[in-house]
Amino acid sequence: MSSFAIAVIPGDGVGPEVIEAGRRVLARAAELFELELAFTELPWGSQYYFQHGRMMPADALELLQSFDAIYLGAVGHPDIPDHITLNGLLLPIRRGFDLYVNLRPAILYEGVSSPLQGRQAGDIDLVIVRENTEGEYAPVGGFLYHQQPEEVALQTAVFTRRGIERVVRFAFQLAMNRRHRLASITKSNAQAFGMVLWDRVFQAVAREFHHVETESLLVDAATMHLVRRPETFDVIVASNLFGDILSDLAAVLTGSIGSQPALPFLVRTGARLGSGYRRQRVGQSDRSHSGRCHDARAPRCNRRRRSRPARRTRRAGRRPGAHGGLGWKRLHR
Repeated sequence: MSSFAIAVIPGDGVGPEVIEAGRRVLARAAELFELELAFTELPWGSQYYFQHGRMMPADALELLQSFDAIYLGAVGHPDIPDHITLNGLLLPIRRGFDLYVNLRPAILYEGVSSPLQGRQAGDIDLVIVRENTEGEYAPVGGFLYHQQPEEVALQTAVFTRRGIERVVRFAFQLAMNRRHRLASITKSNAQAFGMVLWDRVFQAVAREFHHVETESLLVDAATMHLVRRPETFDVIVASNLFGDILSDLAAVLTGSIGSQPALPFLVRTGARLGSGYRRQRVGQSDRSHSGRCHDARAPRCNRRRRSRPARRTRRAGRRPGAHGGLGWKRLHR
């Protein structure tokens, strides 16, 4: 019988109630799959902050290192600024253990109503792969002339080739095990450095997965298409901020934000915390070429294309998007 040590952080608000219900589900799953689950509850969160002036102990990450997983409810309190609760507990855990994948499935289940008219159970079945350790949530920035009339705040997004490539590669491998479709979310028309690097890395990795149909969507267009045609999405890969927003939207489309789990983890063999997922090599890599299409209204943009060998493709021309550039970019091979 396999055994797992799980650190439980019920947290604040509805967190303890959700965690209690979830533990009953886990107990039943342990019976069915012959697992031994050992839970250790940790009283960290807003109440801990009121008593100790911090969201968790100074040696919290060291204490968590011995566990196989962390089961966390919710964090936040109306009397504590959100940047304190988030940066005092959740984000340090993600960065400290390099939990760079945040997997957020959104499925419309039987008996659950979607706010979208005419959608039935199973019509929406997608997974958002959110980069979870850098990007727009990197802790880089500061204040100048703090609390003065001329105050200046700097918030810097950090995109690394390594960080982008590993989460994009995971998303491709996941798509290979699902319906072979992957959408990358970008904003490279306005963010000419970080998002341009994101696009370049996505295109480079795409050449290794010629069986996966790909598209690259500007984030504003992606929000529209997620509402207008959610059934066409399979796997979505996005930066920290874009993935955060789109996954909450997807949750509402499939019932409520409370119905969508979030699974941050590290894909690395031999890791203790966050190693519940093991990568499986799928398919044989091949090279291919990619083109772009910007106009969401153009018929050729809405027509999906299957992957083809590189020698039979050519780069498509650019077209301006509707409404001052509001459109989507498709990569087709």
